[in-house]
Amino acid sequence: MFDRRLLQNFDWILLLLLILIAGISVANLYSATAAIRDAGGSQVFVKQIYWYLIGFSVLLLMTTFDYHLLERLAFPAYFVTLGLLVLVLVIGEAHSGSRRWLEFGGVRFQVSELAKIVLVMTLAKYFSERWMDRASRLRELWQPFLLIAFPCVLIRLEPDLGTALLIAIVSFSIILFTKVHRNSLWILFVTFLLLAPLMWFFVLKEYQQDRLLSYLSPNADPLGASYQVNQSKIAIGSGQFIGKGYLDGTQTQLHFLPEQHTDFIFSVLAEEWGFVGSVFLLLLYLFLILWGINIAKSSMDRFGSLLALGIVAIIFWQLFINVCMITGLLPVVGIPLVLLSYGGSSIVATMAGMGLLMNISMRRFMFQ
Repeated sequence: MFDRRLLQNFDWILLLLLILIAGISVANLYSATAAIRDAGGSQVFVKQIYWYLIGFSVLLLMTTFDYHLLERLAFPAYFVTLGLLVLVLVIGEAHSGSRRWLEFGGVRFQVSELAKIVLVMTLAKYFSERWMDRASRLRELWQPFLLIAFPCVLIRLEPDLGTALLIAIVSFSIILFTKVHRNSLWILFVTFLLLAPLMWFFVLKEYQQDRLLSYLSPNADPLGASYQVNQSKIAIGSGQFIGKGYLDGTQTQLHFLPEQHTDFIFSVLAEEWGFVGSVFLLLLYLFLILWGINIAKSSMDRFGSLLALGIVAIIFWQLFINVCMITGLLPVVGIPLVLLSYGGSSIVATMAGMGLLMNISMRRFMFQ
């Protein structure tokens, strides 16, 4: 039977934060697509509502079972996900030169979004069983590095370098939490520096090289590689303190902003709601991240703590990279703003992760 204590421990604060961010996302997308509504922009706004309804349903579903079940399912889910990533490369739907989606019954799904959650779950399983009181050395980390490498390479081949880098960063965050010897970290850093020239020629495509060069020299190609970031900065700066007003952002409504419903959605909000609106949204994300860290800290078992930490890392790094990207502090790598940008696969996968976070929060009393 369903334990009444689960309802008593239901995390209403986490749910409220997600509802607030979802409401801002839908309202912001309505404005971002207003100028192109007659050409199908309204479909983006309506679809986001549907995806959020599905996402919240998935969230509630993820709270109905004991999350420790995932310990047994982690590695089977990992290998199934690898199989799906291979399937994407073989029969995946191509769009703008990339194969990133599988279609089931008329619904497209981006498998790499699922891979984020599954890899976090797998690493949580691995390290919870091999927890050490001392810092790990490189020779003891070859297995988790291998677990990380397979999905990253497959996602890079789609090609989707941004998501592959994000998964690597999130995974490394989990590894750092388990403690790594300082000498090993220096070895990894030096190795990365030595491999950087090879990555430039053999990993990065020409347009990605152009983005890095434009990041180092923003004024070198203002109408080419630097155009996206320049327009984003104009939009953010023109919002000033209180913004131009809802539906009144000129960069947005005149459609100067590129990818304004996905990668540059935060620029839309900053232009229309200014510094005040931007800070309010960022505070919501900050509260969500801190709340997630508190859940990880209060979990009484290592698997729950690592799983919660990994889910929080996904939110944090997507937020950090996207905001730095649209303000010119980092190169453009094509990472949308989690929970705010349009994207069905991202919404559903992220809400599944939030459901697991709530699951851990609700069941923390079981170990007290």
